[in-house]
Amino acid sequence: MPYELQELAAISGMPGLYRLVRAARHGVLVESLDEKATRTLAPARNKVSLLSEISIYTQDPEQTVPLTDIFERIYQQHGTTAPVTAKSSEGELTEFMAGIVPDYDRDRVYLSDIKKVANWFGIVSKHRPYQEAAAPEAPAADETAPAEVAPAPKAKRKSAKADAEPAANEPLSTGGVIGAPDDAPEAPGNPEATVPAKKSRKKAE
Repeated sequence: MPYELQELAAISGMPGLYRLVRAARHGVLVESLDEKATRTLAPARNKVSLLSEISIYTQDPEQTVPLTDIFERIYQQHGTTAPVTAKSSEGELTEFMAGIVPDYDRDRVYLSDIKKVANWFGIVSKHRPYQEAAAPEAPAADETAPAEVAPAPKAKRKSAKADAEPAANEPLSTGGVIGAPDDAPEAPGNPEATVPAKKSRKKAE
């Protein structure tokens, strides 16, 4: 999630955005998302809309685009500053939204909605750090580890001595490291060739 929106909300009758602090007896204690970070009580009669639960309609009646994804797309295309404001023309606003969500529903998404998206993005990007999602790289490395360690049982079958060396190196090994002990048993394999030689001498006697 590029911008953490879980605790951020828009409150009817109150300009700007707010961070939810805790529930109060007659409403919700909130903190303004600005330089002052002023705490105030939002009355229970005011509608609180969590940004994480807001979506944009698309031409597919069964599909919407979460505001979190909208903010990610704006950031990727325009950085931390949206190219439009509440004072932008209708053409600029619709062109901006079409660039972010090409298939947005032109009938159900109003100009006032686009203005809110641009305004909210400006507030959030100014007071919340952007977090890049780099988590998928770690699982990719973990998935390759089992495949590389898999050849280890073959070394165990060859000899008991070979088991001791790979076992100590398994956590740090790759296919090449495990392969090194596999080559070692082949050298001691030459003395095994002398065993049949002794048997052949007995037969000769």
